[in-house]
Amino acid sequence: MRWCERIYGFLMAVCMVTAGHADPPTASRDHENFAREHLVAWCIVPFDALRRGPAERAEMVARLGMRRVAYDWRAEHVPLFEEEILQYQKHGLEFFAFWSWHEDLAPLILKYGVKPQIWITCPSPAAATQDERVSAAAQELAPLARRAAELGLSLGLYNHGGWGGEPRNLIAVCDALRRDHDGAHVGIVYNFHHGHDHIEDFQESLTLLQPYLLCLNLNGMADPEVVSRGRDKILPIGTGRHERKMMRIVLQSGYKGPIGILDHRPEIDAEQSLRENLQGLEQVLREVDASPDN
Repeated sequence: MRWCERIYGFLMAVCMVTAGHADPPTASRDHENFAREHLVAWCIVPFDALRRGPAERAEMVARLGMRRVAYDWRAEHVPLFEEEILQYQKHGLEFFAFWSWHEDLAPLILKYGVKPQIWITCPSPAAATQDERVSAAAQELAPLARRAAELGLSLGLYNHGGWGGEPRNLIAVCDALRRDHDGAHVGIVYNFHHGHDHIEDFQESLTLLQPYLLCLNLNGMADPEVVSRGRDKILPIGTGRHERKMMRIVLQSGYKGPIGILDHRPEIDAEQSLRENLQGLEQVLREVDASPDN
């Protein structure tokens, strides 16, 4: 009987959350940036198996209790930029970040007063020396840095593998843009799902990155050798082996900036993917709070 009651209770809780009748769990004061209304939904546009349009996507994010979206797009979405902004405003969502750049966004930024961060992959140029590579990467990014400054936007250098995805190189390029290209508005967006090679030295990497961070995007973290074989790069939070340790480091660091969760699984409904990450995040936070020193 006890087993049946547990199953029934679990199913009822799922139904209540799905139907929107249950309030999202609230974060403690120490974890305020992990509260649902502060989290950033990421990789939910071209990766959504249901291929939602702007209205359906905004409704879905709001239904989950989230209030921020980082917008990734493909060519087919360019004509929908304005409708996306309008739907976010209708549903009380923040247009938090925009992937790469498209000049069609510029007049909309001015028209609607949105101020998304611009996220761009940090390049990995070929050059003879480290200094030359840093300079070449900064030169490549300088025009976008200037455009972002003209529009009053922050520019986030995004780790996406390769030389440009290494924390020390991200920092060096960011420093070069700040020093040589009037880039005080330039920072770094660090992604767990592109950071499997940094699991072992994550504490050191986070210490170096923290003064530059514009957003930190979470993921379930499998062993690097598994990912190198083409498996389990994207996992729901709480289903990997290493994200608990990494998140404990984040919490102990005192980082209070934006936190993102992602879909990035084109084979499933983006709402299901986000919900799995939300539930996993809440569980991991409880586990870390229960054993903060382990």
